[in-house]
Amino acid sequence: MSGNQKTMRFLTTFCFSLMFTFVAEAQTLKLPAHEKITLKNGMTVLLMEKRGVPLVSFAAIVKAGSTADPVGQEGLASVTAGLLRKGTTRRNAQKFAEDLDFIGASFGAEASTDFTSVSAECLTKDMDKGLDLLGDAMLHPAFPQPEVDKLLSQSIDGIKAAKDEAQSVVLNYYYGYLFGKHPYARSEGGDELSLARIKRDAIVKFYETNYTPGNTILAVAGEFNAAQLKAKLEELFGGWSAKGAAAPALAAPQTVKGKRLLLVDKPDSTQTFFAIGNVGTSVTDPDRVAIRVVNTIFGGRFTSQLNEALRVESGLTYGAQSFFDSKKQTGAFAIFSYTKNDSTVQAIDLALKVLDKLHREGVTADELASAKAYIKGQFPPTIETSGQLARRIASNEFYGLTDDEINQLESRIDAVTLPVTKQVIEKHFPADNLVFLLIGKATEIRPAIEKYATQQDTRKISDPGFWPAPGK
Repeated sequence: MSGNQKTMRFLTTFCFSLMFTFVAEAQTLKLPAHEKITLKNGMTVLLMEKRGVPLVSFAAIVKAGSTADPVGQEGLASVTAGLLRKGTTRRNAQKFAEDLDFIGASFGAEASTDFTSVSAECLTKDMDKGLDLLGDAMLHPAFPQPEVDKLLSQSIDGIKAAKDEAQSVVLNYYYGYLFGKHPYARSEGGDELSLARIKRDAIVKFYETNYTPGNTILAVAGEFNAAQLKAKLEELFGGWSAKGAAAPALAAPQTVKGKRLLLVDKPDSTQTFFAIGNVGTSVTDPDRVAIRVVNTIFGGRFTSQLNEALRVESGLTYGAQSFFDSKKQTGAFAIFSYTKNDSTVQAIDLALKVLDKLHREGVTADELASAKAYIKGQFPPTIETSGQLARRIASNEFYGLTDDEINQLESRIDAVTLPVTKQVIEKHFPADNLVFLLIGKATEIRPAIEKYATQQDTRKISDPGFWPAPGK
């Protein structure tokens, strides 16, 4: 590790921690002020100056994630992002890495469901060099054929290897089965079939269509001079062509009615991994804070109702949890756990019992108070560093959220009452309509799980892809 990298790590983990420790103890969360500007070509820029720590963090959002992948070429957004640093018109992959290392900077790019993230970080004294690297990757990627072939091969091998560890692919199968033909069903990284169909021409077309200034948000947080940085950004990105049109609006996925189950047969498995749930909520759902409080109680922390029942009291698993994977449209809700083959039904029955109890009895005043304190204590460290702050304001801008998302968080948590939790449980936590996904040894568990759903589907984990099964 270089001296610059050591310095950056120390400054990031120590100085920012000190700054936000005071804020957290004062129980007055407040997002630092930032400025929003629009470059002449339509690119949105957010600037947050924070003095005292000589770091600058960049977080860019390109408004195209896996939902923008063409049907049959799932993983295209992910591959495109992965190739940004693998060669530009000015640097090959090795030169790009060497220039990053020389100033102790970092760079990363990845596609999620709703958008693609590009990030970089460097010391303030090296900001010009860091900006040059960021701009080179975003504006001048060359997509060299050897790098394309290498990344696609590695990605395909990675998916095949992941299927050897069922836990790594549970959500791929669950989302595919839950969302069906909706774009949220797509695996962000693609699968063995779709990746094999991707060619360099498709990558170039995806980049030219989606990587445009009007489709990009760039957030910068850290120690810099805003006036000087504005001029640098206009100079660097101002020549970026304002081509391209906004992507069509994405429809919300439909809630699944009734019960259905997908069993993925993994003959060598000694454990069953399972996810149970339905379509959940969006990032902007008006109930999002209350949902977070209730889910913390139900399955969002170690002392949750689910983990207490399935791990602490019964010993059926080493862990059980529930989560809302909220997105621009309604994402997924899931209960997730795993257990030995011979206790599969016992564990699923117990998870469903805990869910039923949540609906029948709700939460207690003590549980509510504990969850509120837990969230208030756990949240501040997520906005400590300049990188975290840059990513936060960029994502807020993408989703149309204001600074009140942070500034009013504590008051909104305090406003969650027992009657509110009851309403949230009834509205957002599924009861009768459930989707089941199981990965396990079919010969041992299939007969016992038939009771959970009248509609049942099966496939082998060795089959390429996730869902639908080949031929469907």
